[in-house]
Amino acid sequence: MFYYQLGEKILVSFSSYGDLQEISENAAARCQGMLYFVMEGDLGKWRRSFCLSEPGLMFLKEEGIHLLKRQEGCGEGLPPWLLAKIREGKVMGLNRSYPSWKEVLCQSLPQKWRVHVFGLGDVGGILVTGLRLLGGDSISQIGIYDRKEEKVRRWEYEANQILSPVEGQFFPPVTGIGKEELFDCDMFVFCASAKVPAVGEDAKDVRMVQFEGNCGLLQPYAQMAREKGFQGIFAVVSDPVDLLCKSVFIDSNKKPETGAMDYKGLAPEQIRGYGLGVMHARAAYYAGQNPRTRHYLREGRAYGPHGKDLVIADCIENYNEDISMYLTAKARNANLEVRETGFKPYVAPALSSGSLSILATIRGDWHYSATFMGGVYMGARNRLTAAGTEVERLPLPDSLMERLRQTYERLAEII
Repeated sequence: MFYYQLGEKILVSFSSYGDLQEISENAAARCQGMLYFVMEGDLGKWRRSFCLSEPGLMFLKEEGIHLLKRQEGCGEGLPPWLLAKIREGKVMGLNRSYPSWKEVLCQSLPQKWRVHVFGLGDVGGILVTGLRLLGGDSISQIGIYDRKEEKVRRWEYEANQILSPVEGQFFPPVTGIGKEELFDCDMFVFCASAKVPAVGEDAKDVRMVQFEGNCGLLQPYAQMAREKGFQGIFAVVSDPVDLLCKSVFIDSNKKPETGAMDYKGLAPEQIRGYGLGVMHARAAYYAGQNPRTRHYLREGRAYGPHGKDLVIADCIENYNEDISMYLTAKARNANLEVRETGFKPYVAPALSSGSLSILATIRGDWHYSATFMGGVYMGARNRLTAAGTEVERLPLPDSLMERLRQTYERLAEII
């Protein structure tokens, strides 16, 4: 094990780096703040930074779907003081292959976030409402932008007139912003959509109908984030979130002149997709209707995309394939059931996947969102900590891992 000091930061690594100042283990062990585990992983296949929540993450040969499975007994030979730091959540994995890796050493999470929302259609308007109502403890300001100016004026009027009769409560002010201000924030939320199939249109998987149009719509904003040197979170709420997240990552890391990848844009972990929260909520809704499935509310998990490759697990410890497949089908088709009533299904997605999951991210709470795993944005339970993104790792049964692997591989094939 090697120990280094870079400025005021303490780094540890399995590798020797001649460009870093080496220090003794005793000096490193006195570190009171965040410790950084430095490694080198392939660009575009590894994250730039992550929460090193388990010793096993120090020994990974690659990142992928196995990030979801807990590994036991991988800390043998590590110093006790380092294992203690890992248990305390004070170790960040840092991939020095990325040109901007040193920038992470200077970053910290804001106490209150500035959130900018682009797209004030059905989903965007409800999402802003949820943030205004519930975000007073963690959001300082909500900026809103839309290509149609009248929508901005409408929601600026409407949202700022949401107020409790109880005095003393803070509601984040909602302010219209210009296009050039979109990335002057801590979190940029993309809710715009090129096309949403109307009620009655034949669309078995609505999200795939939207992919091509939304991908083109997102591209200039991914490039704008690069140009602005955006350091916050780029949140994708438009469908399909997992595929669009990958598209944003690719587009923001291309050289404008040649289109070649240089990885000087958004880091993989800066991009998050918010679509899985409502699939968990839908599975919970149907699970609550039957005593045989009600345990999902306490023991179940949702994984994957907001679409046909969704994976619902009824329970981790006592996984039942039949019940899990039943709940998966119910959650996957729930949007079609809403559309059969004559309405587009956007209220629950805007709140469960959008407002509530975004607020959970900001607060450091466990929630569902799509994050980067070995080149794929895969939906799973995770939380944002001072040490980076911590993906929930559980002792997953082999049959469930096989379902997850199939979903992961299909997502990897698309983009």
